[in-house]
Amino acid sequence: MIDLGRLRALHAVASYKTVLAAGEALHCTPSAVSQQLAKLERETGITLVEKDGRGLRLTEAGRLLAQHAERVLATVGEAEAALAAHRDTVVGRLTVVAFATACRALLPWALHKLAADHPQLSTGLIEANPHEGLEALHRGHVDLAVLDDWPEVALRYPPGIAHVELGWDVADLIVPSGHRLRDTTTLAEIGDERWISAKTGDICREWLVRVLPGVQPDFHVGEFETQLTLIAAGLGVAIIPRLARPALLPDGVRIVGIDPAPRRRVVIAWREAAAARPAIKAAERALRESWAQASAARASRTVNAPA
Repeated sequence: MIDLGRLRALHAVASYKTVLAAGEALHCTPSAVSQQLAKLERETGITLVEKDGRGLRLTEAGRLLAQHAERVLATVGEAEAALAAHRDTVVGRLTVVAFATACRALLPWALHKLAADHPQLSTGLIEANPHEGLEALHRGHVDLAVLDDWPEVALRYPPGIAHVELGWDVADLIVPSGHRLRDTTTLAEIGDERWISAKTGDICREWLVRVLPGVQPDFHVGEFETQLTLIAAGLGVAIIPRLARPALLPDGVRIVGIDPAPRRRVVIAWREAAAARPAIKAAERALRESWAQASAARASRTVNAPA
């Protein structure tokens, strides 16, 4: 019988291309991965890897077995989730990856709720942009992902990843208080502004340069609150989602609505093999409650309230 741990090592090498990367994914040394591969070759009587310069590459037989290993490991994951679902108690470890705004606006309440309701569940949180978060989820580094997904630069979900919509987050234009624009504008009217945007590689910046072709932001700032301080200093304008705005805007800025309003979809994602795991379901419930509270707080603020 083929050892499951050795199949994991082969699958990791096939997925991550190097023994070093496979070891990092499996939380072991490259030497341990190589030993598992050697044992698997003795176990099967077939050469599965061969030297490629200073690294290794899979043989044709290795690639064939790696394809079967992927299906076997997915089935094992489903079995583990089914067994976990059989228990009434939410236990174990749950690591969440989320974009920055969700880390600040949604996860504190949700993680506190999980800790209070399920004391035998240990949780962790990693901040990452949605592309990185989706990749971490796909590779099994985290259990759950909270992602922002703009229709104009929509995410591509890999096979084996399930996702559900948490809700939609509207974005507004934030300008200095004395700006020429009135209370409402259109994207066509604001292309010539001096722009403050998220950093290169962030999905919010990708969205901005997609919907406003030719825009070249002068300021590249990851934190929305820092963007607001730059706007207050009269240095430019920015489009900021409402979930990312603080309860009280700083002095010196004003909100201008955009017609039609830009919106991003906030999504929860997990691996299909873990769908039956009680911790996943409990986390989804907590995040939906947190979203409802955050939405109610946003609705209570007047969009064009004075700064």
